[in-house]
Amino acid sequence: MPTHSASLSPKRRVLAIIMAGGKGERLHPLTKERSKPAVPFGGKYRLIDFVLSNFVNSGIQSIYVVVQYLSQSLIEYLRANWRTAGLTQDQFITMVPPQMRMGPAWYRGTADAVRQNLNLILDFDPEVVAVFGADHIYRMDISQMLQFHAETKADATVAAIPVAIRQASAFGVIQADSRNRIVGFEEKPAGPKSLPGKPDLAYGSMGNYLFERDVLVDILQSHTTGEEFDFGKSILPNLFKSRKVMAYDFSTNILPGLKPYEEKGY
Repeated sequence: MPTHSASLSPKRRVLAIIMAGGKGERLHPLTKERSKPAVPFGGKYRLIDFVLSNFVNSGIQSIYVVVQYLSQSLIEYLRANWRTAGLTQDQFITMVPPQMRMGPAWYRGTADAVRQNLNLILDFDPEVVAVFGADHIYRMDISQMLQFHAETKADATVAAIPVAIRQASAFGVIQADSRNRIVGFEEKPAGPKSLPGKPDLAYGSMGNYLFERDVLVDILQSHTTGEEFDFGKSILPNLFKSRKVMAYDFSTNILPGLKPYEEKGY
């Protein structure tokens, strides 16, 4: 897996939770026998390799991978290809199948998957929880997003990527002010709102989040119903109204060794 060196190591205690339970129905038949994050890429890699590489090379090595749908091939792949235990107790890549700790139910959305594993957060006691998807193909120095999160004193930070306004309806669209504070969020809107001063562009959510630990715990513990509970659909549309939620512009992420001909913010 191609690697990059992080520009700085995170100084705060960070726990990463990677959401790897997606069915990937749009990739059928590639996902007939495996979950979306386990789909092969480039012959020898899997989709999940990208997010794991990004975290490890950013100096974040406390990682839980939450699995669900057709997870065995993914579990076997990670066991065979990633060193799942490090030199210290805080260096690990651990697979977490559904535990059904809150009743006989599978995960009902991304936030519910984290809620059902709240004990992992409480036991690890991080300062920041990173909740990232497992099916993006990208390179990112996550420590730069952490630095932005700390400098802006955000309660939560969402990775955002500028996209053409005509394509924005396929994304969760973030409205942000001139300082990148989120002031609105719509999931796949028919009429997406553009960036300030950039009428041709909109902010698309990448589905990657940083949360202050106490903020995330409060959100998860306040949800008591059995209905679907998702970060993009349930939490983000309301969180900015009561908390400081910032948008981190992924296109500003600087990667050492990036060639002039390589696409920035890919």
